[in-house]
Amino acid sequence: MDFNKEPLKKRAITVAELYNALTERLGVSLERLNKVSMNRKIVERDIHRPGLALAGFTNLFTYRRVQILGNTESRFLKQFTPEKRCEVFANITPYKIPCICITDANDFDEDLLKMATEARIPVFRTSLSTTKFIYLVTDFLDDQFAPYQIFHGSMVDVYGIGMFFAGRSGIGKSEIALDLVERGHRLVADDAVVITRKGESVLMASGTDVMGHFMEIRGLGFINVEKIFGVRAVRYQKRLELVVELMEWDSKTEYDRTGLAPKSISILGVPVQHIQLPIYPGKNITVIAEVIALNYLLKHYGYDPAQELDKRILEKIAEQSKGGKKKKFSFSANKVKCNPKKDRAIEYFEHDFE
Repeated sequence: MDFNKEPLKKRAITVAELYNALTERLGVSLERLNKVSMNRKIVERDIHRPGLALAGFTNLFTYRRVQILGNTESRFLKQFTPEKRCEVFANITPYKIPCICITDANDFDEDLLKMATEARIPVFRTSLSTTKFIYLVTDFLDDQFAPYQIFHGSMVDVYGIGMFFAGRSGIGKSEIALDLVERGHRLVADDAVVITRKGESVLMASGTDVMGHFMEIRGLGFINVEKIFGVRAVRYQKRLELVVELMEWDSKTEYDRTGLAPKSISILGVPVQHIQLPIYPGKNITVIAEVIALNYLLKHYGYDPAQELDKRILEKIAEQSKGGKKKKFSFSANKVKCNPKKDRAIEYFEHDFE
């Protein structure tokens, strides 16, 4: 499967979308100070504080960003006479600014508001501090302009671990996801999975607005997992932590049998652990998927069974070497070979034959 697709990115959002998200979804009290159209486009995820631009230095003025007037900018404007204040504010009004947001409930001069209205610049005011407001706006814009891509596969939350099943069409990804749901795990998306990069190292997965939690089962057709199994069987988003690639068994292919050298792949520039799982008729992939998730949790909390076994074997070799005894340990075919009569875990069974 090709995970090296070029990321997609939203080109722009409107000021109205930003305003609605802040007021309705995030509960920010944002007052509209003028009644101008909010259809202006926001094309950058960063914000700008136009202190230098107000002072007259506009060579590097990033006017296409949301402009924040905090305590510093407000007090800078207040120190001037009304005439001079308008002259200073006129340094930025000729530019096509998406919107201006005033924080800390600072006053905004009526003459300046009139200038902004004439320039068709939406002006808002909030009682939030500049730091808090910038955090909320930046977080929302970062999400909206985050790189994303759509991949073919099934995304399931298994024991709290986001597991993406990949593989050729028809290999059984949806059936495995359905079996996991029946065992109490939660479906995130099937067939078309939208993976979005949040920040620099987090990948979030979700379904498409059309598919939702519908699933195609070959020979049966489409089913709605949420309607059949209930709301407890689905999730709308989940962090991607593991990619399990289903591969048809090939006796000539060498598969990982120790787990000492885990593989990873890059999705949208973020490394993700990659497990290639050979399958054949009769193999219980669902249970193996659960074990993969539990093993990942163990490693996350500091216990690596492969390294632990490797450590025990090396200690045994060192112990035998010190005692002057020669004992052969072989890693042939990635399996340890030793004498079962002398190396069993139980020294004496004590008549307990259960």
